[in-house]
Amino acid sequence: MNHALLFSVFIVASCGLAYELIAGALSSYLLGDSVTQFSTVIGTYLFAMGCGSWLSRFIDRRLIARFVQIELLVGVVGGFSAAGLFSVFVWFSTPFKLALYLAVFLIGTLVGLEIPLIMRILKNDLDFKELVSQVLTFDYLGALAVSILFPMLLVPRLGLVQSALLFGILNALVALWALWIFRDRLSTHNPLALKCQALAALTVLVAGFLGAGRFTAFAESQLYADEIVYQISSPYQRIVITRWKDDIRLFLNNNLQFSSRDEYRYHEALVHPGLSALPNARRVLVLGGGDGFAVREILKYPGVESVTLVDLDPEMTRLFSTAPLMRRLNDDALNSPKLVIVNADALQWLEENDESFDFIVVDFPDPSNFSVGKLYTSAFYRLLEKHMNIGALAAIQSTSPLYARRSFWCVVTTLESVGFKTAPYHVLVPSFGEWGFILAGRGAYTPPEKYDVKLRFLNEGTTRSLFQFPKDMARVESEVNRLDNQVLVHTFEEEWREVLR
Repeated sequence: MNHALLFSVFIVASCGLAYELIAGALSSYLLGDSVTQFSTVIGTYLFAMGCGSWLSRFIDRRLIARFVQIELLVGVVGGFSAAGLFSVFVWFSTPFKLALYLAVFLIGTLVGLEIPLIMRILKNDLDFKELVSQVLTFDYLGALAVSILFPMLLVPRLGLVQSALLFGILNALVALWALWIFRDRLSTHNPLALKCQALAALTVLVAGFLGAGRFTAFAESQLYADEIVYQISSPYQRIVITRWKDDIRLFLNNNLQFSSRDEYRYHEALVHPGLSALPNARRVLVLGGGDGFAVREILKYPGVESVTLVDLDPEMTRLFSTAPLMRRLNDDALNSPKLVIVNADALQWLEENDESFDFIVVDFPDPSNFSVGKLYTSAFYRLLEKHMNIGALAAIQSTSPLYARRSFWCVVTTLESVGFKTAPYHVLVPSFGEWGFILAGRGAYTPPEKYDVKLRFLNEGTTRSLFQFPKDMARVESEVNRLDNQVLVHTFEEEWREVLR
């Protein structure tokens, strides 16, 4: 019996942490991956657990029955937490943060009540030293298990809503298990009523689990104005593609990445000012850009012999290399015999490889969190420089110099701090507004005199104008973005918060 109940501690810890990981991931998906947001979610959960542990002192009768009822409450509240928060965001977006922290606090408080109750239930069966040791061991093992399974297995296969309901079902099963384990000690606790409560909670959770896919599809159809043609959760992000007439749009974690009506402006500006200035370029590296659009533009140059694409998310490269609609948009670039696709972290890949290139495209998401922010640091650019041949250039996506002016010039300053000569420029992409790029190399940049490839947007005169900045986008002083300070992430958060206010 002791080992059976201790294993339930493992499940309790797994479920409790899972609910908070789901809440944090959901807030990242819906609000953008905010460092502060995720940190405060986990902090609120830990604080609430402390509150729950303190409140457990006031439960002094019918401990087994109370444990079962609290376990059922955790299952129902936690299980439906993702669906509830998703609903609040879709239909009542203003109070989302309030609902998020209330849900986190409530779940944390309930989980905090459980562990002290289990210890008190077992106090007559185990030596105190063994009791504390074993309960805490199973508690931490449960947290480890879910932290591994959550990103690698559960979210990619089930999604956030269904994952939460699965853990709710586990909580309800633990409650039923406890009723069976303590069947001889529940004779005075009205066990029939507890069994009915547990079966009712389990039924509701199973029904929710079975209907989660339809609910998510309906809720996302309300969240996005256009028809959703593809949606999937990877270990790294939520991928949604919508269509309205001939306009195809990609959203990652609810953030627009491109519109097929004007993405050519972005990708022509990203690739051609740099690559056309390198007529002898043969080997090209693309970091990020799993949609294949940058590769499409690069392959317009017959002199390019090989392209290596390094993108973290295999779901992105799989989608854009297999789905007929996506293959039409990128001209089937990801199936080119000249292309090698590597699914890996760009920083790690650069550290482990010694290949060098004539032209590098750096097309990462905006630096909205530390994991992406490391790819905008002086350490990363110093590593990037080691992979550049003599005369090579790197073209770097660098957010908006209009909406995130300090962030844009922070990237310029960081590149210059490691010895690069920079040529900042910008382009109007209607779906995004003014967007910024930087060409970086060891020598001064000279724009191409002409383009020998067919383009829809750029010409020689247009290119020269891109490197001119009006007063409201002109350079401002900024710090160097280093691994140990990540000032760019904080600056980016502040600037875009002001834009979206």
